[in-house]
Amino acid sequence: MGRGLVACTDTDGLMQTLNINHNPLEWRLFIDSSKLSLKAVPLHNGNTLPSIPVGHSVHNESYENMKILMEVINYDKFKWQICGDLKVIALLPGLQQGFTKYCCFICEWDSRARSLHYSRKGLACQKFSGKPGIINVENQPLVEPSKILLPSMHLKLGLMKNFVKAMDQEKAAFTYEKSSPD
Repeated sequence: MGRGLVACTDTDGLMQTLNINHNPLEWRLFIDSSKLSLKAVPLHNGNTLPSIPVGHSVHNESYENMKILMEVINYDKFKWQICGDLKVIALLPGLQQGFTKYCCFICEWDSRARSLHYSRKGLACQKFSGKPGIINVENQPLVEPSKILLPSMHLKLGLMKNFVKAMDQEKAAFTYEKSSPD
């Protein structure tokens, strides 16, 4: 990546300069990607402190570029929880990009089993091995799966609707959702 990357290698020093007490447990790292750039910004969990850009690359979203960015900003030192769009979320555990059979790092949802979409219940949790070649893992994971936060906007816009469609309509949870004013 080299040229085209601007990053802060001393996040603690930057926070100290800004008179901010940096406790990594109180921050999460937001990674935004597009076809043209990659950005990393720690966000305060309480949203009471400003967001602070720590990395920007003019290179596209790829595993290699993400790996370099994570190394340069010293992610291994802070181990923040991470949020981002679904493409970033797939890159972090090393999942294959594109048309994959098992595209979720949480469960073994088979994206090619069309007859089971929105009807199969009780998906098995993926025993995330992190080994390339097993269930669409193409690269070594950059972060632990437990550090990844699912993007709330995507949950709100699409996944939640599909989740409710797949719920058992006879159970109390569905009745509660049905009677909810929102």
